[in-house]
Amino acid sequence: SPSRIQFRTLTMFAAWENELALDSFLQNSELGNLFTTGWHIRMKFLRRWGSFRGFEYLPESTGEQDPSEPVVAVTLARMKFLQIPRFISWGIPVERLVRDHPGKTFVTALTRLPQTVSTFSIWESQKEMTDMVHGHSNVPQPKRHSNAMVERKRKNFHFEFITLRFKPIKEYGVWEGQKNLIPNTTAV
Repeated sequence: SPSRIQFRTLTMFAAWENELALDSFLQNSELGNLFTTGWHIRMKFLRRWGSFRGFEYLPESTGEQDPSEPVVAVTLARMKFLQIPRFISWGIPVERLVRDHPGKTFVTALTRLPQTVSTFSIWESQKEMTDMVHGHSNVPQPKRHSNAMVERKRKNFHFEFITLRFKPIKEYGVWEGQKNLIPNTTAV
């Protein structure tokens, strides 16, 4: 929906050596100061599925996975230009599934036109998220995501695609008037 497009929103996804380096960036750089007044989540990497240039160093899994804990999922894809209409056709039902799913606490999508798309979602638990992915949720038309993955496997939409899973550690600030988007935590 065009009403959801935000041209004045700046998003950054980055890795830091440690929290001291991140705090230094936020406090001592012009760009960091922009993010200090916004919202961010500090996370610990758990799992990678797929490949995307620049993320090769991440292992497939750290082995740390508690299905009852909250999880953050990030996808990043660079689409094949001629596959964009097909991707949109299969993606809209998946977007609605995730948007309306009772197990998610937050979801947004980002794009760098014309070919790069990303999603960011926070889930009550890893089980809620993986049940959604595999079509096992108790929602109308639960197989929308798994059907799209079958179609993607039949004829790939992307030339690069990665899904990353993180354990949320702490949330800072407010997102559009909302805070405490990570279940069972308090925002700083």
